[in-house]
Amino acid sequence: MVDRSNPGLLRRDVLRLGVLLVPAAVMGLRERAHAQQKMKKDQVQYQESPKGKQACSNCLHFVAPDSCKLVDGKINPKGWCSLYAPKPA
Repeated sequence: MVDRSNPGLLRRDVLRLGVLLVPAAVMGLRERAHAQQKMKKDQVQYQESPKGKQACSNCLHFVAPDSCKLVDGKINPKGWCSLYAPKPA
């Protein structure tokens, strides 16, 4: 039997709070981890010119106008790196 005269948190109150806070904390950590995962240009052999028909502008990871989901810094749409993956047709 639970003593309801005690103004402290009940077990179910703690569980409810956890259900709200845990997803928020996980999302925050996920966003932070994602931001830290970007690689430096020299790590991926980034170059300012395309490699044949492979160019950042037609890469799956390119974010217009000048960034990349995986590579840190400003990206030239006509550039290329070793993480190149073509956009699906």
